[in-house]
Amino acid sequence: MAYQPVSRELAHTQPSRTGVLLIHLGTPSAPEPGAIRRYLRPFLSDPRVVEVPRPIWWLILNLFILPLRPRKLVHPYQSVWSAEGSPLLAIGRRQRAGLAERLGLPVALAMTYGEPSLAQALDELEAQNVRRLLVWPLYPQYSATTTAAAYDGLFRELMRRRWVPEIRTLGQYHDDPGYIEALAASVRAHWAREGRGGHLLISFHSIPRRYLEQGDPYHCQCQKTARLLAAALGLGERDWTISFQSRLGNQPWLMPYTDQVVPQLAREGITRLDVICPGFSADCLETLEEVSLRYGEDFRAAGGQALRYIPALNDSPDHLEALSRLARLALQGLASESSAPEPERIAAVEPRLGCPVRHPR
Repeated sequence: MAYQPVSRELAHTQPSRTGVLLIHLGTPSAPEPGAIRRYLRPFLSDPRVVEVPRPIWWLILNLFILPLRPRKLVHPYQSVWSAEGSPLLAIGRRQRAGLAERLGLPVALAMTYGEPSLAQALDELEAQNVRRLLVWPLYPQYSATTTAAAYDGLFRELMRRRWVPEIRTLGQYHDDPGYIEALAASVRAHWAREGRGGHLLISFHSIPRRYLEQGDPYHCQCQKTARLLAAALGLGERDWTISFQSRLGNQPWLMPYTDQVVPQLAREGITRLDVICPGFSADCLETLEEVSLRYGEDFRAAGGQALRYIPALNDSPDHLEALSRLARLALQGLASESSAPEPERIAAVEPRLGCPVRHPR
């Protein structure tokens, strides 16, 4: 279907602007089966996310997963929902506002799957005459399943538009010193409030192992983030462990698996376990329900006393400052605010071309 632009008069006399597009993965609009199903369908249909032959996967998805899984996810989503709605969306909005304030530029928020959609975010930026755009999927570690999927969605949307902005992308920041220090500061603040636990578990979202074997850099970048964080905190080799969570299905995923490491640490005598998830720039179902609640229960059932989840960086000042610095570096070299064309030239030339301009006074 052809793109139908937002109805507005072309304003070629206005200065063009530089803007930022933040992209998160996505979230249901409500913790109920229909909304969860509408979110899962495009997410799990994306060949970047599930690399299974399409006919086979179509049958699995439509006959088994979509009819059953949304109902199973209602309670988990309800357990993390707040008065602001989805935690990922609420935090994403605060991140957008914080970056816009620090950068002094238009910043829009989009979800790869769900709303606000990429089309809605691009409309918002176009309405502000943004013609130069920094595209930033907020995943510190690059993976084809997340960062590349966000690019795919964006470029599909841009294919439907007449005037495509100049694009620059920021695809990874797993070893950025500001990001690492913000993570370390969040752990130190947690220890100052709660006391230091007996071990630090650094958990990342997992992906199928064959994606690594096919060249995805995600695993290596997770390892580097964990190593740099441990070094920044002055931890010894026995003080911390890296693991990978949220696996699905029976095929091998990145290991060790968090849901196996957590009870094992309890059985080894760790009574208080601190867990941080550096791959998530904002808290969501996988951190608030899976790690904090579900793995917390598993830890206690195995003999531990308390699993203390250290929140994602979210919209903390340290995080926003680190992101702002990264954005400024990425924006270097893009054209600055352009001036409007001279009124006399517009009046003399553009009417002959049939261009519906608005002449400045």
